[in-house]
Amino acid sequence: MKLFTYTFVSAQFPVVNKSIDKVSAAGLLLALGIIYGDIGTSPLYVFNSIVNGRTVTESLVIGSLSCIIWTITFQTTLKYVLLISRADNKGEGGIFALYALVRRRRKWLLMPAIIGGAALLADGIITPPISITSAVEGLKNIPVMHSISTDTIVIIVLAILVIFFFLQQFGTGSIGKMFGPIMFVWFTMIAILGGMHLLDNFSIFKAFNPWYAINFLINYKGAFILLGAVFLCTTGAEALYSDLGHSGRGNLHVSWIYVKACLLINYLGQGSYLLANREGLTVTSALKAQLHLNTFYDLMPSWFVIIGVIIATSAAIIASQAMIASSFTLIGEAIRLNLWPKLRVKYPSEERGQLFVPAMNVLMLVGCAFIIIYFRQSSKMEAAYGLAIIITMIATTILFANYMVLHRIKPVWIYMFLAIYLTIELTFLAALSHKFLDGGYITTLLAAINFSVMYIWYRSRKIKNRYVEYVRLDHYIPMIQELSNDRSITKYATHLVYLTASYTPKEIEHKIVYSILNKKPKRADIYWFVHVETVDNPYTCEYIVDHIIPNDIIRIDFRLGFRVQQKIGLMLRKVIQDLVSNNEVNITSRYESLGRNNVVGDFQFIILEKYLSQDNELPFFEKIIMQLHFWLKGASLNDERGFGLDPSFVTVEKFPMMVSQIHQISLHRVFDEFSSE
Repeated sequence: MKLFTYTFVSAQFPVVNKSIDKVSAAGLLLALGIIYGDIGTSPLYVFNSIVNGRTVTESLVIGSLSCIIWTITFQTTLKYVLLISRADNKGEGGIFALYALVRRRRKWLLMPAIIGGAALLADGIITPPISITSAVEGLKNIPVMHSISTDTIVIIVLAILVIFFFLQQFGTGSIGKMFGPIMFVWFTMIAILGGMHLLDNFSIFKAFNPWYAINFLINYKGAFILLGAVFLCTTGAEALYSDLGHSGRGNLHVSWIYVKACLLINYLGQGSYLLANREGLTVTSALKAQLHLNTFYDLMPSWFVIIGVIIATSAAIIASQAMIASSFTLIGEAIRLNLWPKLRVKYPSEERGQLFVPAMNVLMLVGCAFIIIYFRQSSKMEAAYGLAIIITMIATTILFANYMVLHRIKPVWIYMFLAIYLTIELTFLAALSHKFLDGGYITTLLAAINFSVMYIWYRSRKIKNRYVEYVRLDHYIPMIQELSNDRSITKYATHLVYLTASYTPKEIEHKIVYSILNKKPKRADIYWFVHVETVDNPYTCEYIVDHIIPNDIIRIDFRLGFRVQQKIGLMLRKVIQDLVSNNEVNITSRYESLGRNNVVGDFQFIILEKYLSQDNELPFFEKIIMQLHFWLKGASLNDERGFGLDPSFVTVEKFPMMVSQIHQISLHRVFDEFSSE
């Protein structure tokens, strides 16, 4: 038995970034354009949400502003930018990348990973509607458009989203280069607008003192509920971590300094303007309509509003792009980790980490359209925003604590991290829970659906694996060799390829042996057994060759990172080319007429597809899980397309998943009384 290990890298598979901490001007601009969209557009709606239905007072403005400053500092700066960003998986970030780093430590860590991933996907559906609607609503601040109806705004937002989702299939390779400059203009604009009003009321600077945040939470009536609005200032932090691979940690750390400064200046400007011009007013719906009150657009001179709306809408679209890209990446990683049904994944450009999932694109468009039509106004969407993402943050906190354990961080620091951030995030969760009946149930329901899909897919795989029967391959090698040489049986194929789930060359599924020897004897010259293993390194691309019987039975083990597209057909062709060039295998047809002319033999893939047989006694819960699994499987990508195989070379064989035999049936033969006559 000969064993060889190879590593190959092709243009299809990105090379791991070796300089994640490197800082460059291009990288800084890229970071501005890709990873700060969501958190960067939060000034559009945070203060509007805080003052809605409240009387503008110094205690409200300074207290809530102090909460904003310290939430951004603790949650975004300290937790995500400085701490969580260190937990990169070969340069890649995101909750599934973090889970891949720690999953071998505890099996139960799967639960926070899929809960957090499900919630982040739900957040990806609410972000585009609230960001774009908040921006477009600025049209009401233009004098000639004061009377623009909500229906018109809804139509404009829907049109933008339809075009936006349609363009996803072409990638962002070309327009992506514009994102950085546009977001630089956006951040500069909000800093200038906020700076113009900083001196409207000097007392606003007291907000930097954390005592005002504490005093606000203790003494202001309804302050705890307002934490739900304050939390909106940091909702983009999780997406920031998910997009780490696009820009690198070094560019993230440096660019965040500028981004945070611009955000704080704008928030301070909004607070200062409110105290100078709106103090004492109770912000009701009627007053907002009468004064066209919008805490963000009020900072702009009237002649600049139309320009501001255009820039804000552009920034909101970029924010949406960042969340959609994160969602696609998340789904791609979940598929590789066997946590999501296989879906068609396209790579529309050569930009690193860019992928496009058509099915998810359609589902997200439908979801965003529903959110817009259902809520209609950004102020109502705020009720549904935040509840899902805080769940993701709690899950990330748990996973990162385990990451710290693996890196032998002193227990005192780990417990301190957990105490601080679980306290903060559970407090936010409690504050956000009041939003459930006001719209939060929408994103909670979406997160629950996503979780159900992941759990069903994971649990069903465990059930199937429990009942898979493996046999010793060496027991069947003589029979397979004898079959290969039996000329009385019609040759099925020159090269017969099976995909196996066995991790060791010494064993193979009984169903494969049954397919070769029993179901319909499949005579071939060379039998290939191919195993695909998804590893934690996102861009690993290796294979191992095991010549079980040289030129007769060969096993190929592919070790692929969870971000590598599994084009097994192309990969196997590359492997065979290497083997032929090394004189390790002869793939020439063994038909005499074809062999004399050096014609390559034909390849045939056999896909063994399970179905749930009625002849089983699964427990009720597991039976429901398996029925839902096969329903999802029927709606998802089949194995031949999922592994990138040419359908013309694939044969699908169906066989029952006999997980448990029925107990012996009591059946007795009787004889017809006239049978003896």
